[in-house]
Amino acid sequence: MSSFAIASRSNSIRESAKNMKAMILAAGLGTRLRPLTGDRPKALVEINGRTLLEIALSRLRNSGVCEVIVNVHHFAGLIEDYLKTHDNFGMTIELSREDVLLDTGGGLKKAAHFFAGNSIHPEEPFIVHNVDVLSTIDLWRMVQFHKDNQALATLAVQQRATSRYLLFDNQLQLCGRRIGDLEPEVARVSEQTHALAFSGIHVISPRLLAMMSEDGAFSIIATYLRLAAQGEKILAFRADEYYWRDLGTPESLTQAALDLQQNVIAQ
Repeated sequence: MSSFAIASRSNSIRESAKNMKAMILAAGLGTRLRPLTGDRPKALVEINGRTLLEIALSRLRNSGVCEVIVNVHHFAGLIEDYLKTHDNFGMTIELSREDVLLDTGGGLKKAAHFFAGNSIHPEEPFIVHNVDVLSTIDLWRMVQFHKDNQALATLAVQQRATSRYLLFDNQLQLCGRRIGDLEPEVARVSEQTHALAFSGIHVISPRLLAMMSEDGAFSIIATYLRLAAQGEKILAFRADEYYWRDLGTPESLTQAALDLQQNVIAQ
């Protein structure tokens, strides 16, 4: 592909991303981060003077996303005040308050109204991003992969050690999951599967929202598995080449701070 063609494709992806919305999942109690979360939500825990929420918002803003909804629960008022103090970091931000924690699926379902009403681009996908992950995963490229494959949902995954694996076939379609030493949960039968670790970043087509029949608090993974069993296209985006770190423990925060200081990942 010529450099002109590559530049044109990149510009096309950038323009597409400008029409996108995103959700940051930030309602968790941050129990693994205690005592840091004793007086603040995990979204306001800092790395090198920047909060996890600011880092996530910056990643999305740099990818062209201007409208974001953030689900909140633990010390929700502090997040509201923080965003007001920083003028929403130049973005349009809405808060989705959860009186009771709804988990990833329930949180997204409660926030579904935020992704409705885009009459110009009704099928434009949106991004869901955990507040407690740090990565260089190329969101533009991931969105384009999602669109090119007409997926219902696309999950960023890597080949790394974890206690919870998602299982995908050779066509990168979700087939099941395996937790610890338990027997795998099978959604689609496949002769060969690959156990990959989910990275907490999704690209989702808005039509999925009407398919979420689960109620109350539930994991979005449960929805994905049910829909995969029905033949829907839930795909893996291989992100092995990118930096990724879970920021759920004080030790991981310390390592992320070192990585940023040593330019392992650009801040």
